[in-house]
Amino acid sequence: MYWKHAFGSPDVIAAYDGVVFGRVPDAADAVYLVGEYHIDDIRPEDVVVDIGANVGAFCIRAARRSRHVLAVEPVLGEALRENVRANGTDVTVIEGALGDGSVEQITWGNKTVTVTTHTLGEFAGMAGGCDFLKCDCEGAEWSIRPKDLDGVRRIEMELHVPPIGGPVNRALLDYIGEHYDFEIDRTPGYDVLGVMGVLHAVRKSGR
Repeated sequence: MYWKHAFGSPDVIAAYDGVVFGRVPDAADAVYLVGEYHIDDIRPEDVVVDIGANVGAFCIRAARRSRHVLAVEPVLGEALRENVRANGTDVTVIEGALGDGSVEQITWGNKTVTVTTHTLGEFAGMAGGCDFLKCDCEGAEWSIRPKDLDGVRRIEMELHVPPIGGPVNRALLDYIGEHYDFEIDRTPGYDVLGVMGVLHAVRKSGR
C-alpha cells in the first residue's frame, strides 16, 4: 500500500517509505512520489538543488541522504515548507523559478504567481554549489546555460517539448552529450502531453 493516514488525521498522508505529506487541493497537482528519478547515488556531501520542488517529494527524500539541499518552487512554497517541517528534514526553500532573469507568470493547478526568474548559476550560488541537480520545471530547463552545469556531477531532469516547453536548447544538449554519460527514459511515471522523457546523466570522468 502506498498511502496511509498519518497521525490519525484524514488530512495527512504517509508514503510507502514513511515520508509524510499534508494534503493539498487536487487542483494543485501535488506530486508525492519520485519513481521516475534515480536518487540512490546522492552522497552525504553532495549539494543538491531541486528545481520545481512541488510539495517536496524529491527534496525531502534527498535530505535523508544529503546534508545540503536547496528546493526551488514558485507556486506551492507554503505546502512545501509545511512538508519539510513535518518530516524534520533540513531543506532550504526558495520561492522562485528557473529562467533568464525575466519576470514570468507561472500557473500550477488553480493558482498563478508572478516571479522573477533566476539562472541555475544563481541558484547554485545560493546553495553553495550544485553536485546533484533535479529539475522538473515545465520547459524552463531549456533556459539552462551550459556553463552553469560545470561541476554538476549528476542530473535528473524532466525534458519537455511543445506545447509545454521549447524551443529545445541544442547547445545544452550538446554540452550534456559531450560531458555526461546519459540515458533518457521515454516513458515517465505518468503520461503528460509535452513530456519528452526523463534524463539521467552522470558526468564523465575528467569532464
